Parts: sequence; C-alpha cells; structure tokens
Amino acid sequence: MTRAVLSIGSNIGDSLGHLRSVTTGLGSRLVASSAVYRSAPWGGVEQQDFLNAALVAEDDAYGPWDWLRLGQQLEEAADRVRVQRWGPRSLDVDVIVCDDVISEDPRLLLPHPRAHERAFVLLPWLDVEPDATLRVGDEDVPVTELLARLSADERGGVVRLDGIGDRLW
Repeated sequence: MTRAVLSIGSNIGDSLGHLRSVTTGLGSRLVASSAVYRSAPWGGVEQQDFLNAALVAEDDAYGPWDWLRLGQQLEEAADRVRVQRWGPRSLDVDVIVCDDVISEDPRLLLPHPRAHERAFVLLPWLDVEPDATLRVGDEDVPVTELLARLSADERGGVVRLDGIGDRLW
C-alpha cells in the first residue's frame, strides 16, 4: 500500500470547490482530510489569500509518480495556468511525502523540499497526523517541531476555518 500526504491550495475562482475537486478525484483513495485553512500568500507575490488543506491518500497500485500525475491532472481540470512562480492559482496539488521515498529528480522532489518552511502545509498536516514526521536533510523531524521553528508571523498567517474541513469529502 502506498501512502501519500498531499497539500492542496487555491486562491482563484471557487477555491473551496477546487479543493473539493481533489477529494472527489481521489475517491476511495482518500483516507483523511484536514480542516480548511485560510493562508496568507507565500513567496512574495502580491495576491489574495489561499484556502489550503492536507489530505492523506492510499492506493496499492500507486507510486510517487502516480500521485504526481493525478495531482497534475486535477490541476489541469481546474484550469490551472502556470504564469508566475508562487503566483495565484486555481489549484495547486503538491505531493509532500510518499511512504519513505526519497527522490532527487527535479520533476518530483521527495520529501517536498520546502514543506518544512510552510505553516500552510504543516498546520493542516497535523490535523490528520498529529505524530507526523518529515525528513529534513538526514533526519526525521516531528512536524510539531518544524512548526515551532517558524516565525510567529508565518504561523499566524494560517487560520483554521472551523466547520469547513468536514465538507471537503
């Protein structure tokens, strides 16, 4: 059984609908969904806030590349256009981890190389896996510790929208 943690986000159009499209697209592979969070944009590009969530998915027939391809198909179905790095987007689906796979392929870096810097990934992930760890360099670090390392501004820019997560699936 391969297991993946996905981070999803949207800040164009029907953002909640775009997030829901991922849970629909995962179907029976979806194991858990976090609450939805409102997150300040990351990366220095002026734009509106994002809606973000974390998902856990499992499938015996899927490997890391399959999760990546599925995420890209779901982005395409949501009319994702890649114009500006870290710019606005209808849907972003990132594979954060897939089992214990380490990949240095530039098309699929695993674990996600910047996940440990992003509260909008870490906070929702803790909703679905309170004991989660993430490989950073050569060590597995508890996600709670990674979150504590972030600035108060980074953490404060991510706000849980109670009552919405249960409506993603």
